Amino acid sequence: MSKKNCLVTIVGARPQFIKTAILSKAIQVYNKRKPGCRVDEILVHTGQHYDSEMSQVFFEQLEISPPHYHLGVGSGRHGEQTARMLTHIESILLKEGPNLVVVFGDTNSTLAGALAAAKLGIPIAHIEAGLRGHNHRTPEEINRMLTDRISDLLFCPTESSILNLKKEGITQGIHWVGDVMLDVFLRSKSLAIKKSGILRTLGLTSGSYCLATVHRQENTDDPIRLQNIFASFSRLATKDCPFIVPLHPRTRKALNDLAPRNAWSPNIHFLRPVGYLDMVALEAQAKMILTDSGGVQREAFFCRIPCITLRDETEWTETVESGWNFIAGTETPDVIRAFEIMSTVDLSAPPAYFGNGRASEQIVNVIAGFIHKKRR
Repeated sequence: MSKKNCLVTIVGARPQFIKTAILSKAIQVYNKRKPGCRVDEILVHTGQHYDSEMSQVFFEQLEISPPHYHLGVGSGRHGEQTARMLTHIESILLKEGPNLVVVFGDTNSTLAGALAAAKLGIPIAHIEAGLRGHNHRTPEEINRMLTDRISDLLFCPTESSILNLKKEGITQGIHWVGDVMLDVFLRSKSLAIKKSGILRTLGLTSGSYCLATVHRQENTDDPIRLQNIFASFSRLATKDCPFIVPLHPRTRKALNDLAPRNAWSPNIHFLRPVGYLDMVALEAQAKMILTDSGGVQREAFFCRIPCITLRDETEWTETVESGWNFIAGTETPDVIRAFEIMSTVDLSAPPAYFGNGRASEQIVNVIAGFIHKKRR
């Protein structure tokens, strides 16, 4: 049993680096405000995303302290990767004896951290709990559901995520706090537009391009879906409104296997992965965003930029209900139709589904109270 007020935060993928940046800062603010009740954080990076452009640049730009542990697990099949993480994380938890393990989202790092903690009887806090895409074929959905089932503190970003948990019989430890991504975004948008020079570098002006991202395995590992998506981009991209496509390493490899790069329209501009501030700058000034990323869907919503989701479902249903997001799937005619609709639809200001930008502060207050109560 730990003799200190300590939590271990598990991260491993690009979206988690963004979220832990704001949570770690909130912990620091809390400790300054209540030095007698401080909470110490130990950061574990599994290495699920290991490319410098997918990992180190986020630590630098978001001023995240270097992780206390870097596991370097790299890529691999889901079971293999999760197993390697589980083994390493268990050893760290046995050594550190934390009062709580914090996990984010729906990656293999999320599930491995939660499983390691549960096996050792260590309480778990899941940030972004209760999200459901209702497609059990996707690894993300499996990771979400299993992590929620074994967590003690479930921090929900939306009211619908609370309803999802209750439908599954989970009623204890639920806290509606809003979305930590909104916290980060509100603090980064003006800085990104001011400091990022990516539009100037690419010769773009605000509203003159579409931004597209594709990284989910359901799309990258299916040649037909991937072919349809990029055939859509080729049909829609024009000289006056090019498509800007930062490529995830997995997507780059899948595209190279699918066809030569010159098979696509010259109005598609492929980029290497970009840092967070550059990504926010591209999102905030795009004409439209097309993506299979849950994080990018929300950021499009925060920016009030029309979004097309290149999946058959989304866990961020509020963005669809408000009209700012259109689920198109991946069939080329459907994506083109969605683009035509979203280019002409008259959108009103969206409701504040995702809180007030103070989710991280609320999470830390609950976590600190939980840890100190357990210690007494």
